[in-house]
Amino acid sequence: MTEQLLTPAQAGDLLAMTKGALAQLRYLGSGPRFVRVSGRSIRYRPQDLDEWIEANLFTKAASH
Repeated sequence: MTEQLLTPAQAGDLLAMTKGALAQLRYLGSGPRFVRVSGRSIRYRPQDLDEWIEANLFTKAASH
């Protein structure tokens, strides 16, 4: 069950987002699942990033 955990900077690079944007998504509860290693130390599992991307795929923009 050993898998690489990514730092917010690494996850942000993969998602083309800043660490701050990921922090905001964590605060809002709408971002990818994450692991709180200790205190303020956050990590992401690659599979959770992939699942979040898949869950946010759309085929067309929402109509207003």
